[in-house]
Amino acid sequence: MIKRWIYPPIVDNQLVKTLSSSINISLPLATILLQRGVNDYDQARSFFRPSLLSLYDPFLMADMAKAVERINDALFKNEKVLIYGDYDVDGTTSVALIYGFLKSHGHSDISYYIPDRYEEGYGISEKGIRWAADNHFKLVIALDCGIKAFNNAKLARELALDLIICDHHLPGDELPDAFAILDPKRKDCDYPFDGLSGCGVGFKLLQAFCQQNTIDQNELYEYLDLVAVSIASDLVPIIDENRILAYFGLKKLTSKPSIGLAALKEVSGLKSSEVDIQGIVFGIGPRINAAGRIDHAKTAVQLLVADHEIEAKALANQINLKNTKRKDFDKDITQEALASIEKEIDPLKRSTVLFNKDWHKGVIGIVASRCIESHYRPTIILTESNGKATGSARSVEGFDIYEAIAACSDLLEQYGGHRFAAGLTMDLKDIEAFQKKFEETVRSTIAEESLFPKIKIDLDLPLEAINFKFYNVLMQMGPFGPGNVEPLFSSSDLVVVGQPRIMKELHMKFHVRSKDGKQSFEVLAFNLSSYKDQVVQSEGFSIAYHLQHTTYRGEKSLQLNVKDIRFE
Repeated sequence: MIKRWIYPPIVDNQLVKTLSSSINISLPLATILLQRGVNDYDQARSFFRPSLLSLYDPFLMADMAKAVERINDALFKNEKVLIYGDYDVDGTTSVALIYGFLKSHGHSDISYYIPDRYEEGYGISEKGIRWAADNHFKLVIALDCGIKAFNNAKLARELALDLIICDHHLPGDELPDAFAILDPKRKDCDYPFDGLSGCGVGFKLLQAFCQQNTIDQNELYEYLDLVAVSIASDLVPIIDENRILAYFGLKKLTSKPSIGLAALKEVSGLKSSEVDIQGIVFGIGPRINAAGRIDHAKTAVQLLVADHEIEAKALANQINLKNTKRKDFDKDITQEALASIEKEIDPLKRSTVLFNKDWHKGVIGIVASRCIESHYRPTIILTESNGKATGSARSVEGFDIYEAIAACSDLLEQYGGHRFAAGLTMDLKDIEAFQKKFEETVRSTIAEESLFPKIKIDLDLPLEAINFKFYNVLMQMGPFGPGNVEPLFSSSDLVVVGQPRIMKELHMKFHVRSKDGKQSFEVLAFNLSSYKDQVVQSEGFSIAYHLQHTTYRGEKSLQLNVKDIRFE
């Protein structure tokens, strides 16, 4: 698949020199900082040295004082409190955070509830609200969901349940009739940062609770590993307050994780290594998600709040088996989906909408993402559930798939999400009509440039600029993720040194140097083995790559992790 290499605007050379001199770093590193909005010494100090003291006052969030007062009242009266959360990573970590913290601070009459993905679906369910009322709960704290739960918020009030909603999704023009609603995206909320994860909103609630009850904040910081897992897994921007929370959460996850996360690290193969965002995204997050995709997500919460190592290891092994099963479903369904696309491929089509009644609902979102990797189009994968067609949508860069789905709402029974991903439900008889209308909508609104994947390169870099000092400063710019992506470099006019080695028929390893240079670097090129002959025969090529280090027989070296190759 041909990719477009996109470079950022050129930064003023004098600004680069000034910043480079003031903080004693190389010109390329200063350029990257300026591209990320770091313009002077003070901003650089804050960027390289995040501080928990820089977190915002939680009481700046609308309804915060009201929510804390209600929790205090519940604790004083010893009322039954239910912690309700979504079944994904953000929801389960949110529940583990609030449940674990409040329980550790003396409230024994507290329980949690995770809706069944298949029976109840996303968000606050009628079944969950009625269960809470039937079991004599007085307060329900809903996490990572609820901002559009109009009917069930109304039901909660009718059943004498006070409902506190902690969400981070975009509200509609109206808000549910809940006791309190914490959502930094509320139009009437003046909170300085609206990019928190659901667990992040829960953390701010507990931060306010600690302040109001003179509880040492350090007790709350013991739960930052959960917050970091939510931030990484929910793909919220790692900037501003999220970067601070992720920075300290990763330190906690690396050095002293909770019992449950320590067990997950072990089964994920991260036991002794320093955990970064990628380790969560590809190791810990999928395993937590697998609990709800294959079975019931309450197993994930049981693990995350586990008090004993033996229990945690047993639960982690259970979840790991579910993740293995999830990967098998994922692989099989992806192959079927790609075969369907290849069978009916039409170069003029601008979207992909596939339906198969036998596909597992728990992995169709993953399958949609996999299809985009091969066929770069807005994609919806549908399956049958409870007599309806239900699906997951994933978008390409620059296209708002939520708006496209909304334009087809007359054919839908339910939908929700955001510009990059969404979920939807429709009658089985409307699938064909939806496919046609969605294609027409995408065709009329998508920009031609959005049909081709982009590689955003931070800087064209001579190989001679790379050394361990450069790499060490670069790594201090993390944690890397959305909003603060790992710098991607390009280097041009390169030649291969020696003969490339093919690994598993897909990947390639070789050494490169500049035509006029002597220093060579090892290159690791995943899924690019098809370029072997061109690399060998080329008189000059360019690579786009991340910089990483590797250790072999105790000796460290720098390696170029190549994402694309372009021939000159």
